[in-house]
Amino acid sequence: MDKMTYDYIIIGAGPAGLQLGYYFQKAGLNYVILEATETAGAFFRDFPRHRMLISINKVHTGYDDPNINLRWDWNSLLSDGDEDPLLFKSFSQKYFPDANVMVEYLSEYARRQNLNIEFNSRVSRIDKADRFEIECESGAKHSAKVVVVATGTPLPQVADIPGIEHVECYTTVSVDPNDFAGQRVLILGKGNSAFETADNLIGTTSLIHVASPETVKMAWQSHYVGHLRAVNNNFLDTYQLKSQNAALDATISYILKDGDKYHVGINYSNLDEEEEIVYDRVIACTGFRFDPSYFGESCRPELTIDNRFPRQSAIWESTNVPDLYFAGSIMQSRDFKKTQSAFVHGFRYNVRLLSRLLQQKYEDVPLMPTTFDVCPMELARRTLHRVNTNSGLWQQNGFLCDVIAIDNDRSSARYFEELSCDYVREIWARDESDYFQLTMNFGMEKIKSVRNVFAIPRPNKEDVSRASESAAMHPIIEHYRNGERVSVHHVIEDLTAEWKEPRHFDPLAEYFQRELSTPPAPKMHSKSNRTPSTAAMAK
Repeated sequence: MDKMTYDYIIIGAGPAGLQLGYYFQKAGLNYVILEATETAGAFFRDFPRHRMLISINKVHTGYDDPNINLRWDWNSLLSDGDEDPLLFKSFSQKYFPDANVMVEYLSEYARRQNLNIEFNSRVSRIDKADRFEIECESGAKHSAKVVVVATGTPLPQVADIPGIEHVECYTTVSVDPNDFAGQRVLILGKGNSAFETADNLIGTTSLIHVASPETVKMAWQSHYVGHLRAVNNNFLDTYQLKSQNAALDATISYILKDGDKYHVGINYSNLDEEEEIVYDRVIACTGFRFDPSYFGESCRPELTIDNRFPRQSAIWESTNVPDLYFAGSIMQSRDFKKTQSAFVHGFRYNVRLLSRLLQQKYEDVPLMPTTFDVCPMELARRTLHRVNTNSGLWQQNGFLCDVIAIDNDRSSARYFEELSCDYVREIWARDESDYFQLTMNFGMEKIKSVRNVFAIPRPNKEDVSRASESAAMHPIIEHYRNGERVSVHHVIEDLTAEWKEPRHFDPLAEYFQRELSTPPAPKMHSKSNRTPSTAAMAK
């Protein structure tokens, strides 16, 4: 069988692989997507096990702008500039859709975009000399200068508990509640998969305990959508209202299987007590991890976070294997349990940026900023236009940013949209001495300071002097000189998330005026004659 040679190979035709393929296709790059199964989005044929997605699909928003609507559409992939973008709402009107619809949507996205996908091409081995050499179980062989792994986290994360090998796993346990009738069940883990499982069993079991060392983290408290969502928290009601169920903050010290029973050592986190409890079933819902098994020793990526994810640089490149990149949910090692890189509505923007960075590094296609004359009023206008119309900064709050680079003579500025804050800090800023960074974020310190997130004291909307006390999502502009932050400005929160009033514009324009009136700092770096950061990325 002849070996096929490409510039770029994407492994996996899930949402991330398709999203990156879309941008490669638009750019006319020489690429292929290798997919292990016969369809795109195959993960969603099996997961979540109880078939309801918890990624929202808000069809009616009151806005006509598709960019704004993506703030509440967590399933659609990006279709930049397409006259007729393919949106998830055309496939389902449900707020929490069925997972089978995602398979249908992703398959149609791949077809409509005419993406170059080789199905039934499960990768069995990857090695590297000058180029990556890839073998598939089918016997097909491929070669590429760049590989992007977009396989997600397909393997269960196994907890380090003596006897864990005896328990059932979320990936294979029965989803028929009648199979648990009258039984005492222990569920390991306190994420959405654990509570999704528990909620399904409330009506038939005699007792359910959900256990992990740490207490439950609610998404409405943390603003991280991977923490427990309200749609999965019915179980907590049964616990607090004395309905024979409990959420235990505890370490499991052992699991002993004795016939049809499980004897489990429970070491409580919040009291000095350990006891043994007997259960009929134990189910592990302890998360998932990346599969590195098909990488040869010449290119096996380093792992991080309990070996669950590949360790990555600020441009999502392997820290020890040059030209090996990662896309999709495995990008989350850069913002683990902070922002939304683990989910479609977060990583779709990461992947768009990754496509731009790869083309900058390998195709000499520069990042394309908008250039304009420096004027405080114009800076404020452009900034507020972006926060009122974008979805990327909204979804990837505090992780993605816009950057306004001020030229040394203060006469012109360059506006770069949606870079990652990590990339700006670690690479891009090497070539810039004076810039403003725009993010959108919650006032997390304010949120953490209260017990009840539904009773947070808020500043009066007209009292812009207290804008920094805003708890809701709001724009934050930071001024950096020679890598150091010299000032920060908060635009006061708004109930409808529209920053169009003088109370939003005037203080921001005054801020830019004040910052630009100070003498520019001496330039510390000599600017490369290449696109900003290209030289640094090539090293």
